[in-house]
Amino acid sequence: MNVYLNNKQAAEFLGVTEGTLAVWRTTRRYAIPYVKVGSLIRYKKADLEQWLEQRTVREVEND
Repeated sequence: MNVYLNNKQAAEFLGVTEGTLAVWRTTRRYAIPYVKVGSLIRYKKADLEQWLEQRTVREVEND
């Protein structure tokens, strides 16, 4: 089952402000998928989790 978050919930999940999330969306700074229905914006929680995973920096060992 898909869980959709509103702007406030998505911002809290990511640890940013609603304003920051809105700026990222409108300027396309980050390609975070979202659904727009009329003036409503919704984020699929699984998409946010995947976006965070893609941004995870992992330690690289030098040989």
